[in-house]
This record gives sequence, structure tokens and C-alpha cells, in this order.
Amino acid sequence: MNQDRAERQADLPTLSSPECAVERALDVIDGRWTTLILRDLLRGTRRFGELKSSLRGVSPKTLTDRLRDLEGHGVLTRTVYPEIPPRVEYALTDKGRALNQVVGALAEWGEAWT
Repeated sequence: MNQDRAERQADLPTLSSPECAVERALDVIDGRWTTLILRDLLRGTRRFGELKSSLRGVSPKTLTDRLRDLEGHGVLTRTVYPEIPPRVEYALTDKGRALNQVVGALAEWGEAWT
């Protein structure tokens, strides 16, 4: 049994290798605020103020930085409407919506173990 386990582990890329899918995924969803932003956007399009209200304790700078990171990774879109005052909405792309299973698994684990 230990040999089977060792063989399975040998087949997995190390966390420091560039081909490690876990590390690449964590580069996208790294951090508490990023995961909570995803949770909120999985419920639908949100404006900056709605996200800030939902994420108690996040600073506007941190929220802006996380939204820019997610946009840079192609996980969300930022739509600016030419109004006064300007209206900006954030929505998940197909790539972002694919994270529903990840966020759902975290929620299930949190309900079962915390």
C-alpha cells in the first residue's frame, strides 16, 4: 500500500514546478478577499460599492487591486458606463464561472468542519 501511495505521489508535479496546476490555480484565486469576491460575483453582476459593502473590512485599495488581478487573469470583466457619475460593473467570465465548483467545495468544507 505504501508503494502505491509513493508511486501516485511521484506522478504529481512538485509545488515548485511550473507545471503544477495547483500552484497556477492559487496564483489566480490567492487570498481571502479574492475568494470572497468570487463568491459574490457567482451570484451575479455587482458594482464596486456592493462588493465593498458585502466584504466587511476590505479597504477600497485592496478591493481595487484584487479586482484588477482577477480582470488581468481573465476571470472577470469590468464594464464602465459613460454616465455621470460613472457606473462600473463587474461580472465573471466563463473562466470565472468555472470556479463555482472550487468555491462550492470550500463552502461545503467550511460547513462540515468549522
